[in-house]
Amino acid sequence: MTSTTETPAAHYRDLAAKFTKRVESVPAARWDDASPCDGWTARDVVRHVIDTQRYIVTVVDLELPEPPSVDDDPVAAWAATRDGMQEILDDPAKAGREYDGHFGRTELGKTVDSFYCFDLVVHGWDLARATGLDETIPADDLTWVGGVAEQLGDNIRTAGVCGPAVDVPADSDEQTRVLAFLGRKA
Repeated sequence: MTSTTETPAAHYRDLAAKFTKRVESVPAARWDDASPCDGWTARDVVRHVIDTQRYIVTVVDLELPEPPSVDDDPVAAWAATRDGMQEILDDPAKAGREYDGHFGRTELGKTVDSFYCFDLVVHGWDLARATGLDETIPADDLTWVGGVAEQLGDNIRTAGVCGPAVDVPADSDEQTRVLAFLGRKA
């Protein structure tokens, strides 16, 4: 799902840095603001990203270090999770561990490279929308997310992934169209 010259570790590093910039930019008073994810606050968006990344490594008998509490320090909690995941992805033996996933036999690194990197981009937008940050998704990331969403097909509508697509005018910009496909109103 990455470019032919980019590894899962490099792709994660790039997208995690962008997500980190947003997490670090959230004003302290805005962590409990509602996000575009129904029933979630900005803090809950970060909690979700942390929890799902902590879970996926367990399917190949790995663990991420226990982060600080998201309730007490969402920035530190994310940083600990990010650093632990990056350490795993930087180790080809760990990133290459195989398991039986939703789409068949795969490797941890490939799963992180696709679905979990996808989450970093999309939930980065959710966090920005919730907290008044710049919501712009870089063009390359946006094109990549749109491609992943197309590849996922109907699986994108699985409970807990994305809601129904939102109708937008045909002349909407690419970010608005991609977010609408993912059930979000830009």
